[in-house]
Amino acid sequence: MLEPSGWPAQDAPKLSVVVPVYNEADSLRALRAAIGYSLDPLKWSYEVLLVDDASTDSSRAIYETMLKADPRLRVILFRTNRGQTAAMAAGFRYAQGEVVVTMDGDLQNDPADIPRLVTELERGHDIVCGWRRERKDRRLTRLLPSRLANMMISMVTGVSLHDTGCSLKAYKGWVIRSLTLYSDMHRFIGALSVGIGARITEIPVRHHARRYGESKYCLTRIFKVMLDLIVVKMLIQFSTQPIRWFLLLALPVFASTGMLIVVGILSFNDEGYDNPLIAGASVSLLVALNLFLLGFLAELQLKSSGFFRRRASTIRGERI
Repeated sequence: MLEPSGWPAQDAPKLSVVVPVYNEADSLRALRAAIGYSLDPLKWSYEVLLVDDASTDSSRAIYETMLKADPRLRVILFRTNRGQTAAMAAGFRYAQGEVVVTMDGDLQNDPADIPRLVTELERGHDIVCGWRRERKDRRLTRLLPSRLANMMISMVTGVSLHDTGCSLKAYKGWVIRSLTLYSDMHRFIGALSVGIGARITEIPVRHHARRYGESKYCLTRIFKVMLDLIVVKMLIQFSTQPIRWFLLLALPVFASTGMLIVVGILSFNDEGYDNPLIAGASVSLLVALNLFLLGFLAELQLKSSGFFRRRASTIRGERI
């Protein structure tokens, strides 16, 4: 990752707008103009961070032209393509605003909704999520998988949101600076933030049909979401006591060990050959014990890393 261009010659702004982009050369100028049209009349101090995920189109030449004419614009350039979560994490790292807003770079999100999100934050929330209630996407390949994923994520995490995949969100600065994102975790920022005490709400936002470029969405993301969801569930409910998580994983293995032993004893005879069920029970017992011991190691790691002190300070709102 390259250091951001044009960094910075001004005091910390009120608002940082973080936009991950990948091969969106056609929409870059229109995007910046739309953001300015929405925010300039409000007299807010703001910055726009475009995080380029190693685009292969003409985006870099356009950035050079835009940076010369726009002191509010910052550009972060990735050397290799690393995905939307990594792009958002980089934007969060360099964002200086008291409030951070994220949105897509294809103008399907409407920058005119940004003031509404920020106003909702000022009413006492820590995160305001956009809800694309009238979403302009293909029904079979986009809307249906998205609705099923939203239902599953809400059920597993316990955080009820209609549209977890909407990139248009507003955060108070302390929230995004308290999170570590990896894999495809940007979809679960709301759920992870609730785990550190953030107050979250959701409001309907506009959604436009794609006018520029091509969609980067593919159905293979569903499998990544399912795997990440398991990790998020653990982080939300067991981050302070991981031994409980590993014990839950170990209990079915312990149970299967007992069943194998019972069945092996009942089927035992004196013909002089080794009973494969008893051998299987021995392997199963070793697996269960290893899971249990991993829980102890995780507990020791948390204690030695000072996790509890940092988590308590974050929930109290202290800067650490």
